[in-house]
Amino acid sequence: MSAITNESDLYSTLGLAREIEQTKDKQLALEDFLELMVTELTHQDPFKPMENSELATQISQFATVSGIDELNSSFSDLSGNLLSDQALQAANLVGHDVLAPIGTGYLPTGGSVEGMVGLYSPASNVTVRITNSAGALVREISLGTQPKGEIAFSWDGMTNDGTYAPPGQYQISADATQDGESIVPYTLIKAKVNSVSLGGAGQEMALNLEGLGPISFNDVAEIH
Repeated sequence: MSAITNESDLYSTLGLAREIEQTKDKQLALEDFLELMVTELTHQDPFKPMENSELATQISQFATVSGIDELNSSFSDLSGNLLSDQALQAANLVGHDVLAPIGTGYLPTGGSVEGMVGLYSPASNVTVRITNSAGALVREISLGTQPKGEIAFSWDGMTNDGTYAPPGQYQISADATQDGESIVPYTLIKAKVNSVSLGGAGQEMALNLEGLGPISFNDVAEIH
């Protein structure tokens, strides 16, 4: 008996040529592979039998492909579950306040801007500075000497000259003194979450903040 050299020869020998045309676009399952393997072993040339290493290679290759397909399917299911969980978490964030290092605060009509000044070690002359879109200083808030940690501040919208600033966006920064040298503490600004945008594949979830626009969820330091 001559050796079977390829899949087409195998099906021709077994009289299965018609089924090849019907199933050529279908992916082989484990049962199909085992059936083909038994058939191949049954009809192999007895003078040139398949070596153990060749048999092991075929089984290993099929197992690898099957494993990759199962892994892709598992990742697809996991991705769907994570997206569902993300959507539920996002819905719970709407209406809450978050703290983020955005450097910009939104002053609503009759409202205020709140945030935190962060110090890695004690400092003196801690000051919060609020400027408008033109870069002009609107208000200075002195916090004096502060220990290491985060210090809360609030701006009621009052300017340095005693009038109320118009609603809108304002830049917020801080400075302080340590050992006679000027330092720049970090600032976290509080803002309300109006809505949430779920990213597609490979994209991050974005929080749409009142008066400020979107920021990445990964930039949020605290949720209130």
